[in-house]
Amino acid sequence: MEVFYNHTGSTLRVSLVGELDENSAASIRSSLDVNISAGTNRVILDFSRLIFMDSTGIGVLVGRYKKFRNKPVAFFIEEPNSTVDKILKLSGIYTIMPKIETA
Repeated sequence: MEVFYNHTGSTLRVSLVGELDENSAASIRSSLDVNISAGTNRVILDFSRLIFMDSTGIGVLVGRYKKFRNKPVAFFIEEPNSTVDKILKLSGIYTIMPKIETA
């Protein structure tokens, strides 16, 4: 799993490449926490190159939401493939991290 971070003002774009699962969850969790804590109030999770996510990945997302919900941080999900999108819909994650469309 590779993760790319791009800070633009108070927006953090996180591009995840590969698989978000039990093997990558711990490192992703800690690196997200560090990057979100750096003055971010909007996080866009770019899933266009995420090929797989399991329940551990959902746990990473929910955990970040819970950790930062008392701070002014909004989370958004962008471009999940159809398989990841189905998992996100079934989990209900879009109620706390809306899916945004790209132009």
